[in-house]
Amino acid sequence: MDAMKKVPVREQEPKVRAANFQEVCYGYNEEEAVAEAARCLNCKNAKCTGGCPVSIDIPAFVQEVKGHNFEEAAKIIAKSSALPAVCGRVCPQESQCEGQCIRGIKGEPVSIGKLERFVADWARENGFVPEVTADKNGKKVAVIGSGPAGLTCAGDLAKLGYEVTIFEALHEPGGVLTYGIPEFRLPKQGVVQPEIDNVRKLGVKIETNVVIGKAVTIDELMDDEGYQAVFIGSGAGLPKFMGIPGENANGVFSANEYLTRSNLMKAFRDDYDTPIVAGKKVAVVGGGNVAMDAARTALRLGAEVHIVYRRSEKELPARAEEVHHAKEEGIIFNLLTNPVEINTDDKGWVSGLTVRKMELGEPDASGRRRPVEIEGSDFTIEADTVIMALGTSPNPLISSTTEGLETNRHQCIVADEANGKTSREGVFAGGDAVTGAATVILAMEAGRAGARGIHEYLSAK
Repeated sequence: MDAMKKVPVREQEPKVRAANFQEVCYGYNEEEAVAEAARCLNCKNAKCTGGCPVSIDIPAFVQEVKGHNFEEAAKIIAKSSALPAVCGRVCPQESQCEGQCIRGIKGEPVSIGKLERFVADWARENGFVPEVTADKNGKKVAVIGSGPAGLTCAGDLAKLGYEVTIFEALHEPGGVLTYGIPEFRLPKQGVVQPEIDNVRKLGVKIETNVVIGKAVTIDELMDDEGYQAVFIGSGAGLPKFMGIPGENANGVFSANEYLTRSNLMKAFRDDYDTPIVAGKKVAVVGGGNVAMDAARTALRLGAEVHIVYRRSEKELPARAEEVHHAKEEGIIFNLLTNPVEINTDDKGWVSGLTVRKMELGEPDASGRRRPVEIEGSDFTIEADTVIMALGTSPNPLISSTTEGLETNRHQCIVADEANGKTSREGVFAGGDAVTGAATVILAMEAGRAGARGIHEYLSAK
């Protein structure tokens, strides 16, 4: 084996997987995982750990995998992460831990994400459950939202002895893990639910169908129900649109709605009655992971799919692996292209997408080169469905019903990055509700910070 190259990971063939919703990547088996772990240099000052937002002791767990000590590897990961099987599948490792790997300077970095996935899957299949060592301290904490930020915060607090209840607005827990990321990237029954069950096994209660700000307010949780602190991890579920002509036409969806129908409400399955417009020719506007998820879902529902993105491939914010998989499956990329109008037929249904070619100018505030329109370059992409995947912002329901809770101009809750502290005493926040739409692992990092902040706050009272 060439130590400079990763052990290849097995995947479904592109033509086969493009017609099903089964997981694309098979992951490593035991032999492959041990061989990949052996590539680790076990650096004394490991930069990979610094590149992990939740600070997993990566060299330590990888060395345990190398020695076939998979339970020990699972214990090491469990100290830092409540969702290892999820993170091993959806984290942008190439820009985090693997991006810092010393092995990657002259060769390919160690496949840290695939090794984390292997350990988490082994732990699930072999009945390993993280231990709770702290005694209950009798203090109650409410967590709003059961996505990655809420689950992480709740798990960390439960390990410290707190009595934690998560309040989830939807009928299934998991947040974006359940409604946002498709089955072919993140299986719900096989991966997401067991990870949520592990958080429950720490003593965390989860109440679904509770809309905070409507069914009950944060004030009522604290004043009437005895919760001494609250963590807001309600995510960013309010979709953004462009404001172009035709955006209200039949056949225009936010990626949020489209993916929720498919993932949470199982519209992709024949034995469910949830309606979804499959479309024969679908245009997805955007270039992030959500755009790739929507496009690859539409493809599996039988459509010809175009990604329409105003910058070049170099600026695509989606993970390189997701772009690679989308191309393999036959998604058509219209890059340096921006929509200017959604065309409709005489019955108000989408009939096409008028777009304009772009070129890249000077960098903007994000550091990416600003797209500039090329006049007279308009053309039409034939489409009967348009999916807008332009990002999301927090729903203002919680902030508008909680007096003294400061928000910024984007309706995001203002919170201290180090401890999740908000302008309201006893109320902490983190994840997409604070930052706007971001990654699973960054939400988990914020959940851990919120748990630390709550522990410090309640310990001092």
